[in-house]
Amino acid sequence: MTSEEKFCAEDLISFIDRTTSPYHVVEQSTNLLRALPMNENAALSAGQVYSFPLYNTGIIFVALGENAAKGPLRIVCAHTDFPCLHVKPNPVLKEHGYGKLNVEVYGGMIRNTWMDRPLSLAGAVALRGADPFAPILRLVDFRRPLMIVPNLAIHMNRKVNEGVELKPQKDLLPLFFQNGDGDEDDAKKLLVLLAEELGVSADDILSYDLNAYPYEHGCLLGCDDAFLSAPRLDNLSSVKACVDAIGDWNGDGIRVAALFDNEEVGSRTKQGAGGAALAILLERVCYKLGLDREEYLKKVMEGFCLSVDVAHALHPNAPEKADPTNQPFLNGGTVLKVAANQSYAGDPEAFAVIAGLCAREHIPYQIFTNHSDATGGATLGSILSTQVPMRTMDIGAPILGMHSAREMMGARDPFALMRLLTSFFSA
Repeated sequence: MTSEEKFCAEDLISFIDRTTSPYHVVEQSTNLLRALPMNENAALSAGQVYSFPLYNTGIIFVALGENAAKGPLRIVCAHTDFPCLHVKPNPVLKEHGYGKLNVEVYGGMIRNTWMDRPLSLAGAVALRGADPFAPILRLVDFRRPLMIVPNLAIHMNRKVNEGVELKPQKDLLPLFFQNGDGDEDDAKKLLVLLAEELGVSADDILSYDLNAYPYEHGCLLGCDDAFLSAPRLDNLSSVKACVDAIGDWNGDGIRVAALFDNEEVGSRTKQGAGGAALAILLERVCYKLGLDREEYLKKVMEGFCLSVDVAHALHPNAPEKADPTNQPFLNGGTVLKVAANQSYAGDPEAFAVIAGLCAREHIPYQIFTNHSDATGGATLGSILSTQVPMRTMDIGAPILGMHSAREMMGARDPFALMRLLTSFFSA
């Protein structure tokens, strides 16, 4: 592994450690780019990155070149959300001397990987403001272990190693406190904890959006540091690459990094790729650049989008699950995804463009297709391309353990992905 590859891998670990909820992904990405919100009354400036928040959990960054109105439009996109345990309203449950939190499963998580792990909480809290239509939103990340979902001992569950279904409402409720004293205020423990963390009154907390996350940090592993293990690689590894690419760009045209929420639950929300937000924002930008609607539509149709999400690597203990002839490996480079049913966006020309770019820049790449006897996943590329119709290709870094509480990728692959996105913007 080169020094550049190692730096990129360690930088990704640091980013993931700070991005523990979609709200924090937006915050940290904005800080890295020093992006400015678009002022309706001010002209747009070449060389500047502008930000367009998508309801706090998504964001679109637009970078303008010297010839923005006439140059090409290129987009990279990823998603800010990840499978997790989401805290319900009125969450405190007191049973048998214990206090638990009432949670629900968000996304297609591998449930047993969340057992016996120290968990923390992160997200956003809405506070009472002077105007009922303008509550005050505060981000919170406790950054310390607060709870755990304990396994049942093998002595009481002799068939646990044969595979046991974990029911979310019964088996995945985290242990939060001990209710030995019978305190009547136990039901308010979470609100009190939030109020203390934020330095506000519990009575001013109107609502919250909180997810549990594994407290452990990411790391390099393997006797040769060949691998990277961390939570939320799906899809914060792609988010980081998108942010780095638009931050490094300097050229002609318009470049966009769109970070959407809710991909893990279908993308069909106002802040998801299935919404109209990107199309609306692109039209606003083009209008401020002096383009009329026909020119805007032409620019969109002639644009190119990369949908960036992680891909399945061949599993060393289950190689039969992979396609016989298309088997991505960790550290083998960025994966180009192909699916006849268009669960992944792409066509022969889009594939050829990216493959040709990789060949020209000496960037390693490989191909993923689903095993024909297995139902594969999907991502936001095909959904987005119906809202913003342009040539689109799904790509991403290969990982193992997708949707586990902790996933693994090749330590060299973040650098390869970043190089591809940077070349895509610059070519």
